[in-house]
Amino acid sequence: MTDFVMQATGKDRKTADYLRSKYWADHGTTLAGLMKEHQVDPLPYLTWVHDIDLSHLEPDPELAARISALPGRKIIYTNGSAPYARNVASARGLDDVFDGIFGVEDADFHPKPMFEAFDILFEKADVPPQSAAMFEDEPRNLKVPHELGLRTVHVHDVAHEAPHIHFSTDNLSGFLGSVLKHV
Repeated sequence: MTDFVMQATGKDRKTADYLRSKYWADHGTTLAGLMKEHQVDPLPYLTWVHDIDLSHLEPDPELAARISALPGRKIIYTNGSAPYARNVASARGLDDVFDGIFGVEDADFHPKPMFEAFDILFEKADVPPQSAAMFEDEPRNLKVPHELGLRTVHVHDVAHEAPHIHFSTDNLSGFLGSVLKHV
């Protein structure tokens, strides 16, 4: 991302890295900041930053089975691109688990945590927010879903407690296993 910010802004690496972080904090994503502050075309950015080797990812059949066993529709919603999310899901053996995959482009480039992003997503996915749960690794991205009535689950390496987080786990498959015992 820093390389792209350097290229888009003409700034040196240190300044570009600062802008990358600042735009993420101020605008929800680096891309949103680049679009607002520098009128960057989002599509080349999404192609650039998602040109990543995923060969280190391994299928997780247990996770796939547990997600599949959950009631209701299962949707991926990412601040990345939908094609990138499909590639990651495929690498993890989850390509047949989800009913839909939405990227930031599907929210008209409004990123999480912006309300507009969720408003657009829920309309496109035809999902009533009060009937849904959101699993997310970034705590700030759970605030609006909580306000909309979703159950929120923070999936993390480092726990983050906040009133807008209903559940927290560092083991998604284990968490889903415990949820399925009560479904």
